Amino acid sequence: MALTRYDPTTNVIGYLREQLNKLAEPGLFPSFLEEESDIATSQWRPSVDIKEDKDNYVFLADLPGVDTKDIDVNVEDGALTIKGERKSESKEEREGYKRIERMHGSFYRRFSLPDNADTSKISAEAKNGVLEIKIPKTAKSKSQKVTIKS
Repeated sequence: MALTRYDPTTNVIGYLREQLNKLAEPGLFPSFLEEESDIATSQWRPSVDIKEDKDNYVFLADLPGVDTKDIDVNVEDGALTIKGERKSESKEEREGYKRIERMHGSFYRRFSLPDNADTSKISAEAKNGVLEIKIPKTAKSKSQKVTIKS
């Protein structure tokens, strides 16, 4: 029986090669010349930044082109849900463009909230295509030493 030297990078490189091969599967990415309906109608996922300061948790969602009446912000069971829809224009012109890259359709994002988030005082404001959601923090509970009886 021959001894084989173990190289930990072999497994990582093999995994990366396998993942890259999956990306190269035919039909996964349409070519520039193909007429695919999902190019213009695919679902999308807006970017959301989450910041924490001394008094608040702040969520900033990039929603350019989305009307505020098409956005639903909901808090339930310790989770913040942002969902809505960016509507597309029904007018279609064949001349003047070759491809539509701006995503439209429905979106859905859900975030778990910490225990000290005061969801009764949540506020939301949309400005310049950015939805800002502020959730104040409650007073932190004091730590308490628990004695164990034996």
